[in-house]
Amino acid sequence: MDERGLDRDGTIAREGALDRVPAAFAPVVDAARAHITETFGSTRLHSAYLYGSIPRGTATPGVSDLDLQLALHDEPTGADRADARAIEAVLDRAFPQIDGVGILLSSTRVLLSDVERHDGGFFIACLCTPLLGPDLVEQLPRYRPTALLARETNGDLARVLPNWRAEVAGATTDADHRRLSRRVGRRIVRTGFTLVMPRWGGWTSDLDRSAELFGRYYPERAEQMRVAASVGRTPSPDPAVLGMLVNDLGPWLAAAYTAVHGEKAPRP
Repeated sequence: MDERGLDRDGTIAREGALDRVPAAFAPVVDAARAHITETFGSTRLHSAYLYGSIPRGTATPGVSDLDLQLALHDEPTGADRADARAIEAVLDRAFPQIDGVGILLSSTRVLLSDVERHDGGFFIACLCTPLLGPDLVEQLPRYRPTALLARETNGDLARVLPNWRAEVAGATTDADHRRLSRRVGRRIVRTGFTLVMPRWGGWTSDLDRSAELFGRYYPERAEQMRVAASVGRTPSPDPAVLGMLVNDLGPWLAAAYTAVHGEKAPRP
């Protein structure tokens, strides 16, 4: 893999691996594997994956969260979601080295569908590390840093902004603001990076590097994007930070994204 996150053939390299998991997080990963196996079994679970800073080897104890994607044989049910939330709670309580757990649920049908080829499929193939079961990457193409990939991964920011504004309006505590600032900051940075990704010609999931690369092309917004990267790593309780992201940088970024790449194809 070169400095742009590409393999020798110019396709995006898978960014994580189990042997990159820091030692402090190895017990967390082992426990996640055991709980998922015990709870979902082979009747419901096709495969499970890690993603984020832990399999990339960049996680910080006490700061980083544990991110998991489960691919189910069938469409997720209410019972599946309840079981996932229970696993999240158990792991979060048991391991102080993680600051939260998030489990995504999808069916293999959706992840391998044509409409998800450059979104959910790309996510599995390039951003996820296999943890359990047969790897879906065998049924997916190789990906390049194209405008199509940019559009289908992050071309729906304009649709997300009204939901964020509603959440911000309902946030009343520092904990609410921290939770939102982390999620919004990360999404803003990733969208900013994929706006410039085809021009730069590579892939990264590192928030600081993403913000720096964005700033090369849009220097007038570089400082705001650095703030977004900062709260994506270390959430802020300051309502003014969220206001800047949701009411200033976000709308500008959504308009720029639509102008450059178009909008993401609607999902059912």
